[in-house]
Amino acid sequence: MSCSWREIFFASSAFGNFGTEMSIQPVVRYWGFLLAKLLAGAVLLVPLLSLLNHLIAPGTPFLHVSTKWFGFDLLYTSMVGLWFLMASGILYLCIWDQRYRCRVCLRRLRMPIETGSWSLMLQLGRPRIEYICPYGHGKLNVEELQILGRENPEWTEQRDMWEELLAGKGPDSRK
Repeated sequence: MSCSWREIFFASSAFGNFGTEMSIQPVVRYWGFLLAKLLAGAVLLVPLLSLLNHLIAPGTPFLHVSTKWFGFDLLYTSMVGLWFLMASGILYLCIWDQRYRCRVCLRRLRMPIETGSWSLMLQLGRPRIEYICPYGHGKLNVEELQILGRENPEWTEQRDMWEELLAGKGPDSRK
């Protein structure tokens, strides 16, 4: 039982739920875009922390919180707490935005469609929300209700979706 490195790399859900048939370029682009967003957030947050340390607690080393002031000075502790909340919010927004992007072209997924039904679960399956790429690269299936804890969304790559939809719209289709 031998597996190639691609099967092992793409089978992991930690790598964005890519299919096994994808090349390495979309994977690098997808995770590189997340890294670029995180770096942009750091470019915003690092000067704020250094400004906070420079104004309220001079002499604090770069990217550190002053242990002399933190916990003892209400203003400094409150400002560091607000900075931490802002840093956590920016991290959350970066990850949340990345989750609803196309794995190939990095555009926002659109057209949420609710599928499935609890009353007709044997016929239609559990309720899900499907988001599709506007350029037809694939769709993302997100469970509507996550009973067993956090479930990873399922990315399904679609080949030539728009060509299939427009196949009957040629000059011969009017006959």
